[in-house]
Amino acid sequence: MTMTSNEMIALCKQHTLYTWSAQDAVDPLPIESAKGVYLYTPDGKRILDFNSQLMSVLIGHGHPRVIEAMKKQMDTLIYCYPQTATEPRALLGQMLARLVPGDIDSFFFTTGGAEANENAIKIARQYTGRFKILSRYRSYHGATNATMQLTGDPRRWASEPGAPGFIRVMDPAPLEFSFGTTDEERTRNHLIYLEEMIQYEGPSQIAAFFIEPITGTNGVLVPPKGWLQGVSALMKKYGILLVCDEVMAGFGRTGKWFSFQHGDIVPDIVTMAKGLTSSYMPLGAMGVSAPIAEFMRSHVFSGGLTYNSHPLALACAVAVLTVMEEEGMVENAARLESVMRREMDRLTAKHPSVKEGRAVGLFGMFDIRKNPRELIAPYNGSHPAMGRLGKFFRDEGLFTFMRWSSFSAIPPLCITEEQLCEGFAIVDRGLDITDAVFEG
Repeated sequence: MTMTSNEMIALCKQHTLYTWSAQDAVDPLPIESAKGVYLYTPDGKRILDFNSQLMSVLIGHGHPRVIEAMKKQMDTLIYCYPQTATEPRALLGQMLARLVPGDIDSFFFTTGGAEANENAIKIARQYTGRFKILSRYRSYHGATNATMQLTGDPRRWASEPGAPGFIRVMDPAPLEFSFGTTDEERTRNHLIYLEEMIQYEGPSQIAAFFIEPITGTNGVLVPPKGWLQGVSALMKKYGILLVCDEVMAGFGRTGKWFSFQHGDIVPDIVTMAKGLTSSYMPLGAMGVSAPIAEFMRSHVFSGGLTYNSHPLALACAVAVLTVMEEEGMVENAARLESVMRREMDRLTAKHPSVKEGRAVGLFGMFDIRKNPRELIAPYNGSHPAMGRLGKFFRDEGLFTFMRWSSFSAIPPLCITEEQLCEGFAIVDRGLDITDAVFEG
């Protein structure tokens, strides 16, 4: 039996809760099926997935090779408890050891990115014997108890006071305050500020600094040149672990396998999820460097999950990463960056309400302004024109995320140039809505 769109919406709203929303305000998008870069409603409407759902369906929807691998695994072994050895566990561990740079070759599997970060907090504290954790204000690391406090953006407010020991610092690109006008100035001044913060909190008290090497939902923010190298050196100076959260930017999203590679660094710990299985199955992972792995050989790791190393999820990940490699999807993301930038530059020049469009690989975002000096909505705020723009995109068959003064352009890595331009054509028409309220 196939439900209509209205039946699907009514039952979902009656019996389920939606994330980050007042339930009466939710207007869910009914989806019956998906293939490649397109979603389909029960009524047959086609929607271009310009956000890879939650920035996570990297290989596109319904890839037959992955589906076949999952079916094969289901015929063999669906689940067994975490203390077993299985072929998917062996294969994925080996594959990640090859793909992740440097000496990160030991992995702990979770059901998602938040759990990967939770376990990274635990192991950083255990390994260093320190308690405090640094993170940035313009960051998001998950919605569990500890990761909500690791998170800097307003989504943490409802969870406060929350777990203790978390210290947040400004980004090298804050909303208003400036660390400088050039990359060199921003990097130098921010590192001075960061080292001073470390002194205030006590270097011997800080276990780790968590960063998104390229910030995701808080703006697709690429750090200034030299910043990642400077941070890595600063952490080494004080024996503080550097943890790179690659949950959103990892697995080819930025045109490299991992976004920290843009800074030519290797962290002590890397966390990942989303693209690891292209969201075909829930799976996250924490990878640790050789010294940490060696330490854990003789120390009990106090982390456990019923679904740790779930065979079906691991087999799915092996298939996804194989597809990404053999079909050149990371290379496609790097190649199409120039198309993203070309289209963003065109729309910025054409539409006065566009402050900026920025992209690295297929990781893009637009900022909308209300006048030459101000964004259209305040921090953690909204504007009616952004609501109308979101409705226009939905009506015209474009799925993307709207947040405050921004909206994203984060399509699956399998997208073609023609499909990418199809999405930007809809964006082009929609921007007339925000142009109409621009105070030029």
